[in-house]
Amino acid sequence: MSVVIFHNPRCSKSRQTLQLLQDQGVEPEVVEYLKTPPSKTRLKQILKMLSLKPRALMRRNEAEYKALGLGDESLTQEQLIDAMLATPKLIERPIVINGDKAAIGRPPENVLEIL
Repeated sequence: MSVVIFHNPRCSKSRQTLQLLQDQGVEPEVVEYLKTPPSKTRLKQILKMLSLKPRALMRRNEAEYKALGLGDESLTQEQLIDAMLATPKLIERPIVINGDKAAIGRPPENVLEIL
């Protein structure tokens, strides 16, 4: 089983989710997405696995979200994806992927459904 966590070590929910996985005996591949953002293709796969539109995966309370005008309803899905890739801090965290399933660890227990 290959489990991947898109992780921000400075985020308490991300740390709690990683600990929860380890408590379940899972040693995931840890991707610090602020240092190594996903490719555009990978981000689109993640959105599909989560059944989410790009804006639903964005951290809308971040200053960058407002500064970049990302609340503008006329923006296309592609423009929102490009914004997340350019500013990975906007991507909700943590995201855990197990095979063809994904979950957001908010709350951390959400990820148990895909193990």
